[in-house]
Amino acid sequence: MPGHRTKTFRTSAAALALCALLAGCSGSAESADGGKVVLRYTWWGNPDRAERTERAVALFEERHPDIEVRTSFSGYDAYKQKLATQAAGGDAPDVMQLDYRQIDQYASGGVLLDLAQQRDALRTSAIDPGLLATGRVDGTQYAVPQGRGTETVVYDVAAWKASGVPLPREGWSWDEWADAMRALARKTGRPGSVDPGQSEDAFEVWLRGQGKSLYTGDGGLGFTVDDLTHWWTFTDVLRREGAVSPAEQTTQLDGSVENTPLGRGTAVSDFNWDAPASGYAALVEGGVALGPMPSGADGTPGQYFKPSMFLGVSADSPHADAAARLVDFMINDAEAGDILGATRGIPVNETVRKRTEPLLTGFDRTIADFQDSLEGALEDPPQAPPSGDNALQTTFARDYDQVSYERMSPREAAEDYITEAKAELRS
Repeated sequence: MPGHRTKTFRTSAAALALCALLAGCSGSAESADGGKVVLRYTWWGNPDRAERTERAVALFEERHPDIEVRTSFSGYDAYKQKLATQAAGGDAPDVMQLDYRQIDQYASGGVLLDLAQQRDALRTSAIDPGLLATGRVDGTQYAVPQGRGTETVVYDVAAWKASGVPLPREGWSWDEWADAMRALARKTGRPGSVDPGQSEDAFEVWLRGQGKSLYTGDGGLGFTVDDLTHWWTFTDVLRREGAVSPAEQTTQLDGSVENTPLGRGTAVSDFNWDAPASGYAALVEGGVALGPMPSGADGTPGQYFKPSMFLGVSADSPHADAAARLVDFMINDAEAGDILGATRGIPVNETVRKRTEPLLTGFDRTIADFQDSLEGALEDPPQAPPSGDNALQTTFARDYDQVSYERMSPREAAEDYITEAKAELRS
């Protein structure tokens, strides 16, 4: 269990798990001994984010002695699967961390609370209106952004510099990136990058650099079989050349930095969002830095700022007021901001951001400086993806596995994906 949970809590949690197994009771509905309200709060992330989150939660409990918060976290893939199972079973946690790609799914499925019902407990006036709007579906505020992030090239500083290959720079093209990966592989004896072919996020950046998008305004696909064939042919060639990681390593990816080739020292770089990239700092002996994503051939940037993640409240929580107060604390409290730093991206509360940004150190400072370097250079973010996209992320990686194991050609896999995607978006 994470940080500040006690032995008493662990015993109680075990009893609750047994109760749920035998009797189907819900952990959200109960109170701790002494009449405390009990909240379940779940998120995904790396150990650094977990440790800081636990310290912030401990401060919240100190401020609210009538509330106990029971926490859990995991890597993104495991988290996504578990939350989907909980939501389907009517047992979503009281407070849940959400990705941009999950909001429509859980809002339209009745899982999330209309946060306007808790406007007295949850303040949003200090959040940029544009960022706040990304948590709305059909005009209803279902989630509140926690931070602002962007996708990056995160790399082993010592290995890249020792190779003599020019470092990532603003405006470099995908072809220039590919040439750099080939050169890194030759000079370091390991792939230049984790294979980005399996990543829908990387594909989206590439697409936007071509002037296209993942989805149209009405929730249909914004690209064709030819577009996806082009992308997967591009990455497949690099894999065959040894410039990016082999299939045996790429298929082990589970959303955690520990199980990536960069985290294991078998690749020089990776594509990742800036806040989760902090997890590499403890894994890569030569230190890590952030570089801009490649752009289109004409210089069109595909990279964008997006809400790094959101917090939502379960529509079925028996303690919606307490849950909203926890969300408010994590986003708006100055001391919580000091603790959390940039582990979920640069804070969205303007007052908290102005207080914490000058004090940031270590990798938090790296994230802030990186975002500052991109101010004014990026296009506006896309609208939140339709609900089917959450499942399609898995389909995307699975279909690319067929390419990387040479069971399908890039076009065959692209045709298969487009067929499944259209069916998923219609359902």
